[in-house]
Amino acid sequence: MPVNTATPIPVAHRLAGFDYAIRNIVTEAQKVEARGRPVHYLNIGDPVLFGFKTPPHLVEAVERAMRDGQNGYTPAAGIMTAREAVANEYSACGLEMTADRVVLTSGTSEGIELALSVIVDRNDEVLIPVPTYPFYTATLTKLGAKAVYYPTDPARGWQPDIDRLRSLVSPHTRALVVINPNNPTGAVYTEETKSALVDIADKGNFVLLSDEVYTDLAYAGPVPPIGTINPEAPVISFSSASKAYMAPGWRTGWMAVGKTERLNDVLATIKELADGRLCTNGPMQHAVAAALSGDRTHQNDFRSELKVRAELTSQRLNNIPGISCVPPAAAFYAMPKVDLPDGRTDEEFVLGLLHQTGILCVYGSGFGTDPGDGFFRMVFLASPDKLDNYCDAIAEFTADFLAS
Repeated sequence: MPVNTATPIPVAHRLAGFDYAIRNIVTEAQKVEARGRPVHYLNIGDPVLFGFKTPPHLVEAVERAMRDGQNGYTPAAGIMTAREAVANEYSACGLEMTADRVVLTSGTSEGIELALSVIVDRNDEVLIPVPTYPFYTATLTKLGAKAVYYPTDPARGWQPDIDRLRSLVSPHTRALVVINPNNPTGAVYTEETKSALVDIADKGNFVLLSDEVYTDLAYAGPVPPIGTINPEAPVISFSSASKAYMAPGWRTGWMAVGKTERLNDVLATIKELADGRLCTNGPMQHAVAAALSGDRTHQNDFRSELKVRAELTSQRLNNIPGISCVPPAAAFYAMPKVDLPDGRTDEEFVLGLLHQTGILCVYGSGFGTDPGDGFFRMVFLASPDKLDNYCDAIAEFTADFLAS
């Protein structure tokens, strides 16, 4: 006979701190939509949602693969043509790489999770920038490891505080996360900053996990991989087709493991874990060589479009009394700050903005900042006309919020 009980099945305790604000806040937006107010989703950086198109030659490569019967399992590390294209890309940028040190992943996120799963044990520490991309902290929570935040300074264009970072290194440090160009701030790090970051990981003998998804989307031109500074440093680079090639739903990414012998065991174990999940999306792997070896003229236009939007957004936000914004230098995110009254939080501001205007941003504390600091992230992929309208609405709401 069936047993009837109201006792809930328990959830693993290690997930108690698991949070992903970029997606979680959508639940509140859906409530607003259910009441009849349209919502403008400025919470997630998906170029396709704002009318940008995946380059046709990438679509053609995937279609051709499907029609040619390339629909079965692939090698766990990815098809060789794609891995060779990734290796050639890094080598052309000045970082010698071979295909055997490249692993294709389901977006950058899977690569990050694979690497962290290999590198950290329970209670180990990973140095994470703040503001940060929340996937890192969510993954560390799942693994039972500890995120140790190192600050970046808005007064210096969101550059990391190197002295503070050095002071946080401990015997338990296993990795240093670097996101450059940066999400969520849009910062591009100086050569001095990058050299210092590589030096800290190299001398500390722990892995530098370099999130380089936006290297092609710096407005001044592509940014070289951080590993070029010291090819013998223990650097693992991650990137994908999601942003610069406008194909986020394809979940097509890659990691390139530096050639130092210090990373050989890490690479071997990453490949073992990759075996366990069989492979990434097979047909989409055929877009990698098309992307990296083919026409990239779309990126010139995309960077120009982004620069126009970045300048408009930062200028408009800086003209709003009570808001300041560091102008982004890459990608499609701004990280403005509102001067909150005492006792108010960034989440209150963002939720109030959503309910009053239908504009959905993400509160800064979802990226690790203090709730009282008043930061929030805004995606500026919308057309300039729409961004102007959004800034008008933000200005009106901010005046009401601060007055109350």
